[in-house]
Amino acid sequence: MAMKACRWSSLRGLEAATPLMSEAATLSRGAIAPRRRDAEATRAAILEAAKAQFARLGYDRAGLRDIASEAGADVSLIKRYFGGKEALFLEALRASFRPDRLRQWNRATFPREIATMMADNAHANEERAHSFQFLLRAATSPTTAPLLNVAIQERFLAPIRDWLGGEDAPARARVLAAAFIGFLVERLIRDQPLVGRERDVFIERATALFEALVSNDADDA
Repeated sequence: MAMKACRWSSLRGLEAATPLMSEAATLSRGAIAPRRRDAEATRAAILEAAKAQFARLGYDRAGLRDIASEAGADVSLIKRYFGGKEALFLEALRASFRPDRLRQWNRATFPREIATMMADNAHANEERAHSFQFLLRAATSPTTAPLLNVAIQERFLAPIRDWLGGEDAPARARVLAAAFIGFLVERLIRDQPLVGRERDVFIERATALFEALVSNDADDA
């Protein structure tokens, strides 16, 4: 009888413990997701702070401690998530390009849309303005220019080449990219929107230029 009572007591104890164990496991699984989300948010914050610091100061003057401070994170997390300053810079460069936007361009409306955008204020979209300033700083530094070249090849020229398609797509993509960047520089220097007749003429001529750059002579012939 004593042995049966002991077994019964053990079974009852196991039944009572099972829900608690299940609840603990559920809580444990639930705790993992917030930690993962926090890590992703911290990584994203570091990346945004890096883009801002590199745009303002350039690669050589921007410090990892200042980047971490702006992101509200510990500097050790930069090494954990990115590996170091050069890797962080390259990742920030890649994040400054949006290949998905390039692939969504409408060939029929692209020339006038881009011409109109170039006639507007460079700071109409602050995020894009800061990204372009970041790229300009990278292009003028012997340290970062090779890294910029890698990012441009992967995230800018390749999507444009694929979007254009047709004969001589690599060369046509490079010419289109050169014109696009040139217009961005002029708009940044001008720092104000064009108005009146100058705006109208600018848009018409820029539209014609981009139409010629987008067209494939072999297909049009």
